[in-house]
Amino acid sequence: MARRGGKLLLVAAMLLLGVSSTAAQDAPVNTIQDIFRHLSTCWRPPSPAKARPLDITVVVSFNRAGNILGHPRITYESSEASDNDRLQYRIAVMEALQRCTPMPFTDAMAGAAAGRPFAIQFRNRKTSPPTQERRA
Repeated sequence: MARRGGKLLLVAAMLLLGVSSTAAQDAPVNTIQDIFRHLSTCWRPPSPAKARPLDITVVVSFNRAGNILGHPRITYESSEASDNDRLQYRIAVMEALQRCTPMPFTDAMAGAAAGRPFAIQFRNRKTSPPTQERRA
């Protein structure tokens, strides 16, 4: 895996839809787990009428103020997804990131997270069959 600048911090988490949206959005982000909780409150997958469920992973970095640093990068999408499915999910991921930023980092977390890439999994399938990864 390629490293840019300093040490690569790769964190993957399943975003759960069961988290209370208001509580998570109002709470300050003080841990890595809090980042994923916060993002889960903003995740709105496309409706089944628009796209079949798929799993997608995005790598994103934040600055100290909690804004997105650089450009988020899709690194994984379910291999059986159609072009339309991928497009709909890419749009949904970017909208979730827009809704959730700036990230309300505490001072300590702002220093720890600034500039570090996070790999965030948006899982929307009931089960993920063992398949060959399809890199975006």
